Parts: sequence; structure tokens; C-alpha cells
Amino acid sequence: MKDIKVLMEYNTDRDALLMPEYGRNIQKMIQHVKTIEDRALRQKYAEGIIKLMEILNPQLKTAEDFHNKLWDHLFIMSNYDLDVDCPYPVITKAQREAKPEPMEYPTPIKRNKHLGKHLNKVIDLAVEEEDEERQRGFTNAIAYYMKLAYSNWHNEMIHDDMIREELKQLTDGKLTLQDAINVRTRVKRARPQQNSNRRTNNPRNPRSGNPRQNTNPRQNRNNPKRGA
Repeated sequence: MKDIKVLMEYNTDRDALLMPEYGRNIQKMIQHVKTIEDRALRQKYAEGIIKLMEILNPQLKTAEDFHNKLWDHLFIMSNYDLDVDCPYPVITKAQREAKPEPMEYPTPIKRNKHLGKHLNKVIDLAVEEEDEERQRGFTNAIAYYMKLAYSNWHNEMIHDDMIREELKQLTDGKLTLQDAINVRTRVKRARPQQNSNRRTNNPRNPRSGNPRQNTNPRQNRNNPKRGA
């Protein structure tokens, strides 16, 4: 009667599967290895289970440290209570359940969003620069980028006075553009629309929408006097 109860054991009465991808038999084997008193024999059985786990979970072979992961899975299924020699650092429950530190997201741009945060950093560096020559170089570089960006976005050439005035507003008059900005840009011209239906443009095609009228009565097939 006792054997019948063992055969009729339901999964709800069993221990939860810690690693379902290996199945319940592997977990039972690990629990049995924990009861072996001989350390050498226990080590031998643990290495045999690792080889069996490698067969049951072959997708781990694509990882560089798949052997390390197999040993980690072995200790996880043993509830971190397996006294064997591991060739890798033994994973602990605290390490596995530790939560990662929250990621630091970049702060949104609050000013001059159309210029981007990198150009704002360059503007701040140019304002804080004490050397006049270096500050002038920063100013020319900023103005060059602004004119290039505006020319590409609006598909038209931008005058230097517009860049000079906007740069003055952005920096509260701390940066003043003195040199001319030479930006080579190609203004895209709108292409003429091409009619894809060539039959309508062919005067010799009788199926076209504008056929050529035949003014010669001798060549007109619809002329009733042709046979006379």
C-alpha cells in the first residue's frame, strides 16, 4: 500500500522545481548527492550530474562561461547547501537575489532643445573661457554648427546676422560672433514631377488620352468616300 502511495504522488505534494529546464529527476539526484557522506564519492557524483546537465541544456554552450553557469545551477537546485569542490566561485543566495542598482537616466534638456545637450555644453565652456582667442574659437565653432544645422533643416541658406542674433540671445550677450561663417551646403531643389503614364504623352498612340487627329481624308479609315 505504501508503494502505491509513492506511485500516486502528485506534483502538488512535491517540492517546487527550482530549475524547471532540468526536470525533477536532476533535482532528486542532487538531493541524493547531499546525503552521501563520502566526500570523494560526493564530488564524483556532482561532476557526473554536471555532465548530464550539459546534455539536457545544450543551449548554454553558446555562452562563454557555460561551465560556470552549470555549477551555479547545481548549487541553486541544492538550495545552496552542497559540500563539494567547485572550480569556480560558489554562488550564494544573497548574490542571486540581490537587486541591481537603479540606472541613472540622463536629465532632459530644459533649454535650447533644438540645439542638443552637447552644443549646450560647448556654449557653457565658451562662456566660462577666460582666454579671448580660445573663446573666439569656441564662438566660431558654435556659430558654424548652428548655421550648418539650420541650413540642413530648413533647406535654405541662413544669413550670419540671424545666427549672430540668436547666439547673443542664448548667451545673454556673453558671446558675440565677429567673423563670417563660411558653410558649404547644397540646397536641395524640388524635382519636376514626371508623368509615369507615357501613353498619355504619346500622340501616335491611339489609346492615349490625346490622340492626334487625322486631317487627311484619304488616310482616315472612317471616311465613307475612301472607296469611291
